[in-house]
Amino acid sequence: MSDYLLDESPLSPGVIYRLLSGSICPRPIAWVATQDKQGNANLAPFSFFNVASVNPPVLAFSPLLNGSGEIKDTVRNLSEVAECVVHVGSEALIEALNTTSASLPPGDDEFALAGLDKAAMAGVSVPRIANAPIAFGCKLYDMIRFGDQPLAGTLVLAQVISIHIDDALWDGRHVNMDLLKPVGRLAGSDYIRISDRFAIERPA
Repeated sequence: MSDYLLDESPLSPGVIYRLLSGSICPRPIAWVATQDKQGNANLAPFSFFNVASVNPPVLAFSPLLNGSGEIKDTVRNLSEVAECVVHVGSEALIEALNTTSASLPPGDDEFALAGLDKAAMAGVSVPRIANAPIAFGCKLYDMIRFGDQPLAGTLVLAQVISIHIDDALWDGRHVNMDLLKPVGRLAGSDYIRISDRFAIERPA
């Protein structure tokens, strides 16, 4: 067994990243569309993602600076156009999702790279993925930056103002997991399906 006091330990940010991403899992995947002030669309997946609030509804995801301390297009775009569309990573579109994780020059369109059609999203100017079964149109609530060193995160809080959902997925009370088939991220190149599930009743 080992103990590490991070202020005194020799663990590099890369090692800490592998430890965190390998132990805090599975993580849902936010597939986030943004656009710059010229209207160029961007699409990128982030696995540091979850629900932050229900009333108001707020989603949270955190893009990291790259190894050179440069910000992602998603964060840059949100500073210019304070809107985004958050999709849930799912099995049916996993190859396209993986394609959009490529590092492209600013202004290049990951929708086109992955062969994805755009559709209008209610309430925001940013497009959604046309064939994604669920999407959340969001206005930027806040961004919290944790520094400018490599691998520092920017926590994006995005308030949901509209929802697009395939009627087959939603009965008014439950989302059909067997149709949505969300996937989660583990460490490295590994993903996980939800095909093996179990239920435990919460105590009263």
